[in-house]
Amino acid sequence: MTEATAPRTNIYTKETAPAIHYQVAMPKPETHLFEVSLRLVDYSLPTLDLKLPVWTPGSYLVREYAKHLQDFAAFANDKPLSWHKISKNHWQVETSDVSEIVIHYRIFANELSVRTNHLDSSHGYFNGAALFFRILAWEGQPIQVTVLPPHREWRVTTALPSVPHKTNTFSATDFDTLVDSPFEIGVHQLHHFEVLGKSHELAIWGKGNFQLQQMISDIEKIIEVEARMFGGLPYQRYVFLLHLFAQAYGGLEHKNSCTLIYQRLGFRDRDKYERFLQLVAHEFFHLWNVKRIRPKALEVFDYDQENYTSSLWFCEGTTSYYDLLIPLRAGIYDAKSFLNNLSKEIARHETTPGRKVQSLAESSFDAWIKLYRPDANSGNSQNSYYLKGEMVSLLLDLLIRSRSRNQRSLDDVMVKMWHQFGTDEIGYTPEQLQSVIEFIAGIELTDFFNSYIDKTEDLPFNEYLEPFGLQLVEEKGEEPYLGVKVNSDNGRELIKFVDADSPAQFAGIDPGDELLAIDGLRITANGLGDRLKDYRPMDIIQVTIFHQDELRTLPVTLAYPRVSRYQIKPVKNPSTIQKENFAGWLGGSLTTLY
Repeated sequence: MTEATAPRTNIYTKETAPAIHYQVAMPKPETHLFEVSLRLVDYSLPTLDLKLPVWTPGSYLVREYAKHLQDFAAFANDKPLSWHKISKNHWQVETSDVSEIVIHYRIFANELSVRTNHLDSSHGYFNGAALFFRILAWEGQPIQVTVLPPHREWRVTTALPSVPHKTNTFSATDFDTLVDSPFEIGVHQLHHFEVLGKSHELAIWGKGNFQLQQMISDIEKIIEVEARMFGGLPYQRYVFLLHLFAQAYGGLEHKNSCTLIYQRLGFRDRDKYERFLQLVAHEFFHLWNVKRIRPKALEVFDYDQENYTSSLWFCEGTTSYYDLLIPLRAGIYDAKSFLNNLSKEIARHETTPGRKVQSLAESSFDAWIKLYRPDANSGNSQNSYYLKGEMVSLLLDLLIRSRSRNQRSLDDVMVKMWHQFGTDEIGYTPEQLQSVIEFIAGIELTDFFNSYIDKTEDLPFNEYLEPFGLQLVEEKGEEPYLGVKVNSDNGRELIKFVDADSPAQFAGIDPGDELLAIDGLRITANGLGDRLKDYRPMDIIQVTIFHQDELRTLPVTLAYPRVSRYQIKPVKNPSTIQKENFAGWLGGSLTTLY
């Protein structure tokens, strides 16, 4: 997805390099099959080794894209070539005495997400990692891609530059660039706008209740704020691909584009619209943080396996902190809305039992096996590097600001990381990242990193909020604590999650059980909270469930209410320094929060 910092070196000279050309057709889009042809001209080696990536950069999970490949065939002069598979994603073709080779295969594409492929009668969308082979020894060679739409009215949108005088043909400087450039093909809306002298495009597939001009205006504001922070835009053209779907949320960053997926009717409600703009701010911020400023482990991608780093908390968590800040700085919402949004994020973190089990560094490192593969116990054993990384970034920003009276901030960390590592795309180590943060903070931070990144100590929010005239206020729920999350599912009330060390867990209630009744009265997911208000802590209730199709009634001793809501509020009688710190951080006056 990202161009490699250090060029991939070939063992052969440019004079012996083959010309590489892909053709992507979709003659019957309703079958969900992309028909791909790879043509190599002037190929000179005795074997051709082809590998399909197992993951795509930015989405840290081995997704086994090869499982969607079928009908592989190899030809030279219209005659079949012998081939065999070396591994799950590795094809080897015998190519002795031939110089022009054609590979045909089809890719099944019926998963609509930002990291996969989707093809139906309405459009085609694909990510390079999920569609194109990596040609071993020739990853650094230029690649051309020609797209054959099934209908004349379908257009092609991608961040790759078009090849002059060739219809729907585009050029990638190397394989990393090809992987980093998704394609949208169809009758999508396409809107052009300019920001800071640079060309931008917004391609929208699907219907929705968005207000186009307002959306583009707000996206322009986000671009301007982030560009001002880093001193300009490191591209000439940028493409936003937006997919609108029934219930969906997500994004994937690329070097000169991003793919966004959002609920089609999620734009009229103000809170939902602001969430969409936070998504835009997040993926666009990755233009710098991750796409160019990235860990050493991601400097050159290994597409065949996991690429481990303990710094995803900075890649994603710090970006999550800024996706709340950027709309504030853009004037899309005010400080009160920002703090309300931040309070919700803190509540999510503080009510996740797994924060006491998994450290932030471990969460980053184990993303490949945990974050994208949740199970019934994930909330008890895992900690999101997005969420806790956002919290730690908040504390670091407040720490730097309070020590410098707002003369420095986390912004300065980002800018220094950009100049030291990003502009030349040199990967950083965890030690180098800590060193930069310490340099900007003007203080040694070994204890901070040890406590809040390498270990699982509670985050001292109030200690860091107090210099800004703010405090985190906890509010307990009204009902006694049971410790389950229940969802209605086709007329059944299913227990989706059971807190560790909760009354429900001690009683033997498990995720997957069907909740039927409390003290002989039928209960629903929506009515559970109100029902528990009829009891007091330490009351024993009889909970009736189906456990693996066996009817059980279990005695459960309710516990005292737990904190269910966290809210950032101003302190009483803030000092002049606190008011000044607040204004320097969020702008405006602290008194507007009262």
